[in-house]
Amino acid sequence: MYLIRTPNFIQSMFPNFTWRIPTERKELFLTFDDGPIPEVTPWVLDQLQQYDAKATFFCVGENAQRYPDIMLRLHAEGHSLGNHTHNHLSGWGTENMEYFHNVRKCARAVDSELFRPPYGRMKPGQAQFILRHYKIVMWDVLSGDFDPAVSEEQCLSNIVNNAGPGSIVVLHDSLKAEENLRYTLPRVLKHYAALGYTFNALSALQEAKALRKTA
Repeated sequence: MYLIRTPNFIQSMFPNFTWRIPTERKELFLTFDDGPIPEVTPWVLDQLQQYDAKATFFCVGENAQRYPDIMLRLHAEGHSLGNHTHNHLSGWGTENMEYFHNVRKCARAVDSELFRPPYGRMKPGQAQFILRHYKIVMWDVLSGDFDPAVSEEQCLSNIVNNAGPGSIVVLHDSLKAEENLRYTLPRVLKHYAALGYTFNALSALQEAKALRKTA
């Protein structure tokens, strides 16, 4: 079971995590987990390019090492990167030291101050350690694109009915999510662009948060 929109009370329980960017500006923060892979990530980049959209890619370290050309393209096109562990580990099922070493191994392939735990799962001790070195980025809208029980139309609806100014939206550049993603992403970009939104990366969280003072 998972929640499409992260309730405010959950966000308030973990105030050191970034759930959304507090701004009233029409800007959306699209994020992609689990890549890069050649079957999906270049297509995602092509879609983003059509709207001059920037996004944040939380990369699995072994994929980053396997596909350096895609990583170079991510850099060249101005997108942000985040650490998503080296082997997509669930913190709940992993001993702390193994988890920390896996995060560090990913860091050798993905140079970033941003971290997102796979499945959103970490033990308290893991979170405390990682917060010393990274900004932990969660989300306030989960598309559900990874779920085979979620239709293409529902995946799209999950986003457009829940995401607003400052929302951090999770999508997946993975084979499991490919069918839903190929339907949803172009329509999300078109929908929000028509509403006057921009699509921004999370490369400068502190700067983005500062926007609330001028929004």
